Amino acid sequence: MTKDKEPVVKSFHFVCLMIIIVGTRIQFSDGSEFAVDKSKRGLTHVPKDLPPKTKVLDMSHNYIAELQVSDISFLSELKVLRLSHNKIQLLDLSVFKFNQDLEYLDLSHNQLQKISCHPIMSFRHLDLSFNDFKALPICKQFGNLSQLNFLGLSAMKLQKLDLLPIAHLHLSYILLDLRNYYIKENETESLQILNAKTLHLVFHPTSLFSIQVNISVNTLGCLQLTNIKLNDDNCQVFIKFLLELTRGPTLLNFTLNHIETTWKCLVRVFQFLWPKPVEYLNIYNLTIIESIHEEDFTYSKTTLKALKIEHITNQVFIFSQTALYTVFSEMNIMMLTISDTPFIHMLCPHAPSTFKFLNFTQNVFTDSIFEKCSTLVKLETLILQKNGLKDLFKVGLMTKDMPSLEILDVSWNSLESGRHRENCTWVESIVVLNLSSNILTDSVFRCLPPRIKVLDLHNNKIKSIPKQVVKLEALQELNVAFNSLTDLPGCGSFSSLSVLIIDHNSVSHPSADFFQSCQKMRSIKAGNNPFQCTCELREFIKNIEQVSSEVVEGWPDSYKCDYPESYRGTPLKDFHMSELSCNITLLIITIGATMLVLAVTVTFLCIYLDLPWYLRMVCQWTQTRHRARNVPLEELQRNLQFHAFISYSEHDSAWVKNELVPYLEKEGMQVCLHERNFVPGKSIVENIINCIEKSYKSIFVLSPNFVQSEWCHYELYFAHHNLFHEGSNNLILILLEPIPQNSIPNKYHKLRALMTQRTYLQWPKEKSKRGLFWANIRATFNVKLTLVTENNDVKS
Repeated sequence: MTKDKEPVVKSFHFVCLMIIIVGTRIQFSDGSEFAVDKSKRGLTHVPKDLPPKTKVLDMSHNYIAELQVSDISFLSELKVLRLSHNKIQLLDLSVFKFNQDLEYLDLSHNQLQKISCHPIMSFRHLDLSFNDFKALPICKQFGNLSQLNFLGLSAMKLQKLDLLPIAHLHLSYILLDLRNYYIKENETESLQILNAKTLHLVFHPTSLFSIQVNISVNTLGCLQLTNIKLNDDNCQVFIKFLLELTRGPTLLNFTLNHIETTWKCLVRVFQFLWPKPVEYLNIYNLTIIESIHEEDFTYSKTTLKALKIEHITNQVFIFSQTALYTVFSEMNIMMLTISDTPFIHMLCPHAPSTFKFLNFTQNVFTDSIFEKCSTLVKLETLILQKNGLKDLFKVGLMTKDMPSLEILDVSWNSLESGRHRENCTWVESIVVLNLSSNILTDSVFRCLPPRIKVLDLHNNKIKSIPKQVVKLEALQELNVAFNSLTDLPGCGSFSSLSVLIIDHNSVSHPSADFFQSCQKMRSIKAGNNPFQCTCELREFIKNIEQVSSEVVEGWPDSYKCDYPESYRGTPLKDFHMSELSCNITLLIITIGATMLVLAVTVTFLCIYLDLPWYLRMVCQWTQTRHRARNVPLEELQRNLQFHAFISYSEHDSAWVKNELVPYLEKEGMQVCLHERNFVPGKSIVENIINCIEKSYKSIFVLSPNFVQSEWCHYELYFAHHNLFHEGSNNLILILLEPIPQNSIPNKYHKLRALMTQRTYLQWPKEKSKRGLFWANIRATFNVKLTLVTENNDVKS
């Protein structure tokens, strides 16, 4: 979340760390391409197979006891060497004479007791701290280290001129390990450190503070003391120790790490520092012991701007909370941070306070904090992260008497909205509000400061942004990530919205007109949502691709299809659907046009090419071939003399004799005709029956002339009777000319029935169609017959 103001304490808090970085940055300046990590490998000596072009070598946390020239002489480009946490006892710095580029050397946490110096050195960072030196290991050659920024040392004894060889150097950071420092009681030593910006002193972690040494430093800007153990008896010893260190006017930042003290001694230290030039006081890992009682504290004029205390352990279980909280609440400073502590409350100042910044992260404050508190009139930033706040309505009431409040952070609580029907009350000056990581729902949008510019609601339980909400016309940045929203919010209620973070929600069909309604949008992060890649999403994808990639954060990698399954994991930029499959109107028009074209085509084919006739004939040909293959064997083995008996009207004899008979006989078929095969002397009926029985098929040439012939009907009758009697399929009907149904007399009901029930072959007038007609005829006789002649001779 972007904030309009960054507290000054945050910018200065890292001043001392930045000084360290200036001296150690060389370890990161050359890429990792030539970095070798051999730490924690159980090594007892330097490996011989190191790449010659190694620039950064880490051999910390091993068991190396000595270092020789041959171990690293071939590493001519070495710049950074870490040998901390080994077992080196003696070191001759001449082992580095072939490593002219070496700038960073860490030999801390070894067992060094003595070093031998070498005139050719160019260190920027040299750490010899946490070793077993009796005196400070300073060689006269150190005076030539003009580029030296960081120097770490250890000693059991101090002498005033120990650091004289480097008095002319301007060091950024001096780390002095005094864990093993020892001096007889009532003896005092002194040490002069001429030029250093940061001094860090480390004492024994379990011993009571008893060091009596006068340390004076010129140009000291940051002072850090680690491992301070105090009680009411040695408290004055510690204050006396600080007297010389805090005398200089340049000391702005004072830090205490791992301090154990009584409440009374802590208040005395505060009182001692109050008139000093220190502006930023930081205390990390504070343990309060013995007792807590009310202590007198004079809030005189002070240059102190900020007090920061992180992680307090209170070993006093019964005490006056007023005595504890009053000391902090009445401080006349601008910035106060008390985080990661068991404080359950903080008192409201009695008089108008100077506080501009308050940070009470990770305490156990409840909704009653600063209730009806009207003295925080200058407060601009209030941070109450990770506490026990539950009611957003009460948080709003808390702010109404803070007229200067601009930034409020109440994230990581258990805040709920919607408990109260009345409208929420907020101070109108709030412009940045962090409500993330709570349990807020949709109703939170009815309980927001009206002039807010930056709003963080990520990681809550919001499902939708109600349309009827108070218009937040000043809102510029909105973070609603990690909720359950199903759509992108429009800018109807947020007319100034320019930054939207809505990733990790349930947005499946984002509104296509989002960018049209949010013209001022300069950054949107909407990836990692379950996008449903359907037609509705096409317009949104089209619009988002027209926006600059600098505006759409995470595009295209974080924008992928979740549904349907076939598209799961597909980037939205690669999802495409045709206009036809998405536009119902266009689809209907297309189908209609296709059907129309098809209908016109079919009509054309029917009219000009007689397509139905062709289809019918092909169907008949197929059926005929199928029936021919399935003719029973016993039928084929009958005593047959003819392939076909032809029944026709004399008026149609010309077609029969000129077209049909020649074709059949050309195909090798024996044809039975009444004029040449009827036996004289027998009756006509007997001849008809005899010809039908001796023929494999009976062909009837139908025409209006056939209808008028009575003998033709006799022949049809007997053939039809034979069809049912023998169960065969031996009728072939050829329609030579169309026969109107009303022209068939009622007495010829069999003819009427056959023409209705059976398929017939129609003689085409066009010569181009006759090939298919003859193919159907040929298919009817597509079997091998054994014919018997009149003399009982067998003929195939």
